Amino acid sequence: MSTKDLFATRTSRMKASEIRELLKLLDQPGIISFAGGIPDPALFPAEGFATAFQNALGADSQAQALQYSVSEGYVPLREWLVDHMRQIGIECDLDNILITSGSQQALDYLGKLYLSPGDTALVGWPTYLGALAAFNAYEPRFDRLSINGNRRAAEYTAAAGEGAVKFAYLSPDFANPTGETVDLRGRKALLDLAEELNCAVIEDGAYQALRYDGEAIPPVLALELARKGSIESCRTIYCGSFSKTLSPGLRVGWVVAAKPVISQLVLMKQAADLHSATINQMAINEVARACFDTHIPMLRRVYGARRDAMLEALNEQMPDGVEWTKPEGGMFVWVTLPKGMDGADLLARALETVKVAFVPGGAFFPDETGANTIRLSFSNSDEATIREGIRRLGEVLRT
Repeated sequence: MSTKDLFATRTSRMKASEIRELLKLLDQPGIISFAGGIPDPALFPAEGFATAFQNALGADSQAQALQYSVSEGYVPLREWLVDHMRQIGIECDLDNILITSGSQQALDYLGKLYLSPGDTALVGWPTYLGALAAFNAYEPRFDRLSINGNRRAAEYTAAAGEGAVKFAYLSPDFANPTGETVDLRGRKALLDLAEELNCAVIEDGAYQALRYDGEAIPPVLALELARKGSIESCRTIYCGSFSKTLSPGLRVGWVVAAKPVISQLVLMKQAADLHSATINQMAINEVARACFDTHIPMLRRVYGARRDAMLEALNEQMPDGVEWTKPEGGMFVWVTLPKGMDGADLLARALETVKVAFVPGGAFFPDETGANTIRLSFSNSDEATIREGIRRLGEVLRT
């Protein structure tokens, strides 16, 4: 018997992240990367964090910063989040919020909370690769979430077989990987579908703050609250993150949900890592209170200009037969290549000949279809670099 023979059956479903593997290639000189969906480190509020960590390690607070803490999270940060959520239409209190080690940990916990082997998770086609990885460990089947389509609840239930439909997962604002936004009608239709299926809704709000134009749409949880009057009656779980706005490296995210959900997630947190790093939470709290309201408009201006540069360059450089989304926010443009083209093959050629990187789209599909799609990220390159990278990519496509 080999070591692998002792592994749980769920490990057979675990795969290396194509994005994480791709990032290892990007240390080559001269590479223009549209691959990682990462914020520009030049835009981090670094001075604010330097002061915040210095304050956290001061004589009055160092014992708290370096000590074990409660699993629910640092109280002042949760108090700030209560106010922040209220500003986007979600009334909650301290006990409706759990701090997690990034929203990725929240997705893992929610998969563990809801999914038994054979249960169904409804997801976009394509959807966020990290969500597929988090849920996959709990051995579900994936079905295509069609919000504005013609699939009825009975069809989802029949397809689920002996398992149950446990939740619908989506990022309704500027989704990773497509950059698309679910409209108000679609969000309301999703709530209707969830009621019929008696399933949860997991709302990934990672990009919610990064809107560059168009009218803001209330979060799904805010719409459900307006219907039901109390968060304790809501089936929607909101996952937020500071990774795209303040700092990804500190790994601070949060979950907002009814108290029974939070209570179960707290038990998982206690079993997994006890609590997220207190000093990181203290630093995020100080920086968020000091500059969040001024920092976000700056990010919107910079990233919005980069989005515009990429869309303009695509319009100028792409040959006939190539299509792309036109996101109102976020970090991504989703490109559909002519049928018969393969994004992975294109990546290999682009890296070899013009030193441009991106993510092939197949990894974002649960059934590994979508070979003729690619994801481009504009957040970590300046406008001149974006234009040059798209020019090079157009050159490869034309040849």
